[in-house]
Amino acid sequence: MNTSAYPLDVITCGEAMAMFVAQETGDLAEVNHFTKRIAGAELNVSIGLSRLGLNVGWVSRIGNDSFGRFTLETLKKEGIDSRGVTVDDAFPTGFQLKSKAENGTDPKVEYFRKGSAASHLSVADFDRAYFAGARHLHLSGVAAALSPESLALSNHAAAEMRAMGKTISFDPNLRPVLWPSQQVMCEKLNELAFQADWVLPGLKEGQILTGRDTPEAIADFYLEQGVRAVIIKLGADGAWFKTADGHQQHVSAVHVAHVVDTVGAGDGFAVGVISALLEGKPLADAVMRGNKIGALAVQAIGDSEGLPTRQQLGE
Repeated sequence: MNTSAYPLDVITCGEAMAMFVAQETGDLAEVNHFTKRIAGAELNVSIGLSRLGLNVGWVSRIGNDSFGRFTLETLKKEGIDSRGVTVDDAFPTGFQLKSKAENGTDPKVEYFRKGSAASHLSVADFDRAYFAGARHLHLSGVAAALSPESLALSNHAAAEMRAMGKTISFDPNLRPVLWPSQQVMCEKLNELAFQADWVLPGLKEGQILTGRDTPEAIADFYLEQGVRAVIIKLGADGAWFKTADGHQQHVSAVHVAHVVDTVGAGDGFAVGVISALLEGKPLADAVMRGNKIGALAVQAIGDSEGLPTRQQLGE
């Protein structure tokens, strides 16, 4: 459904991991049976956008191993362009273990990603011609947290795409455990956010990053730095946004009777907002789609399994 003059609608950069989801509840140490799936914030967004018909390129490094092959097969199955993926013989593909949550609570996740191939992403992985072939760049705080070199790639990609007149979205996706301190995390992620057109924090993330309490104060923190719109996720209360011209609005949540797995809801929200804005829809409609896809995401086990196709979205 690519109607743009560019080969790609969106490029993302980040890490993919094999994810083993427990089939029974309880302590991961006691679980005997797992289902293998794919995980990674930026990859989740790529999958969601591709299912809606956008042409998506995903840039990463994977190990020359079974998890790496699993990642490439997933990209192929989901129709995601993999020309920006490097197979690294020196470092492995990361993986994670995820508990089976009960009653809509957040699952426990254990990561095995230290020293992964993706943590060795760097500015050397930036192919200017490839990035120039896309009209939008989506970044998240996960790739930025992997290593100083990966952070440098995110900053470089943002600066280059901004200079080329492309739009940029940024989801903070805070991972405090990957940063040396909260102060460093806030400083580095805000520097990245200031380069974006659309910033999509959760309310708690926004409070941590800005030191401000209310949605409007959080939004103003970024709008004062040149961001065009700040869209704040409010969980069960929906979302709220404010634009550079002062327009602000609350958008109600989509009711979910039974929450299965909360992981991936924010990525689903990003899929809805980004896809709609790239289609030229008003911001309120984009946020409404974000709420809708986020609601679908929490009704399925797995990080991307609940992300809809265009037909399933029903718009």
